[in-house]
Amino acid sequence: MSTSDEAPRPLVDPSVLDRLREELEEEEGYGRVFVANFIDYLPERLDKLRLALTTGDLEGSMDAVLSLKTASQMVGAERLAGMAQDLEAEIRADARHADMSVALPRLAATFLRPITQCSRQTIHRLQAQCCPGASR
Repeated sequence: MSTSDEAPRPLVDPSVLDRLREELEEEEGYGRVFVANFIDYLPERLDKLRLALTTGDLEGSMDAVLSLKTASQMVGAERLAGMAQDLEAEIRADARHADMSVALPRLAATFLRPITQCSRQTIHRLQAQCCPGASR
């Protein structure tokens, strides 16, 4: 599925969270709110991606995968961002050569389960690193 020969990306890059805390002046708690918002909206992002892919909606698929990739990068969810980037590349490649009503559901079958599993792992890791003791 991955187009790179690199070692697996870390689930979460703690340096991104550290930089986020510095930039958002952590004493105000903005970093925690930022990460909590990412966690809260992740299921919605995944649902939009699932719907767009399974219905063959090219524009919706690109919008959803770019949203997932960008939001993941912003909180340091490197593995999830990488999976979204790989899916984005496949969508772009198929958009040039394939019937999207067939290609996008095929990509859904290939990518959605691993992305969903990774998102669960990412949530757990973010909660542990950013919000110890969180009850989610």
